Amino acid sequence: MSFLDKAKDKLTKAVDQHGDKIAEGIDKAGKAVNDKTGGKHADKINKATGKARDALDALDGKNDDIPPPPPAAAP
Repeated sequence: MSFLDKAKDKLTKAVDQHGDKIAEGIDKAGKAVNDKTGGKHADKINKATGKARDALDALDGKNDDIPPPPPAAAP
């Protein structure tokens, strides 16, 4: 088993065990960046956080580890 295979296995286990906390971190980082940019790039930030969630969720071939994003707040 190569180094990358071992790393993927460990990451998959972490996502399985702590998917909700990882999702919170992704959302928190996206919100922080959005606040820093004054909302000018909100669409790109939302797209990036969505792709990050999808990529982590699909590590084990199942889309069951990362909960769906919270609804967007009204301006």
